[in-house]
Amino acid sequence: MIELEGVPELVDPVMVAAFEGWNDAGDAASSAVGHLHREWKGEVFAALDAEDYYDFQVNRPHVWLDGGVRKITWPTTRLSVVRTSGDRPRDLVLVRGIEPSMRWRSFCNELLGFAHELGVEMVVVLGALLGDTPHTRPVPVTGVTSDADLARTMNLEESRYEGPTGIVGILQEACTHAGVPAVSLWAAVPHYVSQPPNPKATLALLNRLEDLLDLRVPLGELAEDARAWQVGVDQLAAEDSEVAEYVQSLEEARDTAELPEASGEAIAREFERYLRRRDGQPGPAGGTAGEAGLGPEPGAVSPYFRDTGGRPRPRGRGPGEPDRPGGDREQERPPSSPGAEGPEEDDEGGTEHEG
Repeated sequence: MIELEGVPELVDPVMVAAFEGWNDAGDAASSAVGHLHREWKGEVFAALDAEDYYDFQVNRPHVWLDGGVRKITWPTTRLSVVRTSGDRPRDLVLVRGIEPSMRWRSFCNELLGFAHELGVEMVVVLGALLGDTPHTRPVPVTGVTSDADLARTMNLEESRYEGPTGIVGILQEACTHAGVPAVSLWAAVPHYVSQPPNPKATLALLNRLEDLLDLRVPLGELAEDARAWQVGVDQLAAEDSEVAEYVQSLEEARDTAELPEASGEAIAREFERYLRRRDGQPGPAGGTAGEAGLGPEPGAVSPYFRDTGGRPRPRGRGPGEPDRPGGDREQERPPSSPGAEGPEEDDEGGTEHEG
């Protein structure tokens, strides 16, 4: 029995979850939930028992000093609650953790128990995958659901994916079977610049979440960070003719494929987002994902890009693996390898999103 002492009655609560590891390319999804927690001053009210779900040889605990006293932080999943701002405030239950090593069904059932006790109306799970997308264009974000009615009413894709999956797919299916409306939002991260962080992808996920839930997220310095990230990648790509040529080929393919998408509906969405942000956050910090993709500001420098040392790769890769024991993220596996992530390219070069 879940007992929630000290948690007030929530207003129209929605659970927003993200998990580090396989479903979190560039740390884009977990960073988005972390941003919501920081900007709205979230209060942690529960943490899952790490002993039940994590292999500590895979996800090592951390030892740190607090005033000379040694303490240990265990890898786990924590839940916090935030009250959004705006004309119609609502509460978000934020779930942020690491993809569990074991007992996935029990893990999802425990999260659904919290959702039930808190009266959660919908669950939104954020994910990020690696794909053949150029860093110079707006980050593609796709909304996926297993509920046909929800797909129609919220203009989402109905999942048709078959294959290996991560905790994002398992949690979404658990919600569906429990009768809880569930959506997953997937951001596509350029596979040739896969190292975290990727603030541009994080920004795109937050903007898509705004549209889905009809709320306004304070961006802080995130839009400026996204611009700086793109400047850094531009500079490094310009130094390698093969990389520059490959990026150009991705741009041409993307522009050709998305030419019909320059519709009145897409323009209207961007204009509505602009109107929401017009009053408040001035300057670059109030930018949108579309603005972050328009181009760099002169002289900007990026601390975010880490050169992986690789040449352009012809195919996309799956979302990032859990961290190595030494702290370095393992190289992501291509979709064709065993255990690769759900979202994959179809025969026509598109991306099918797992959910």
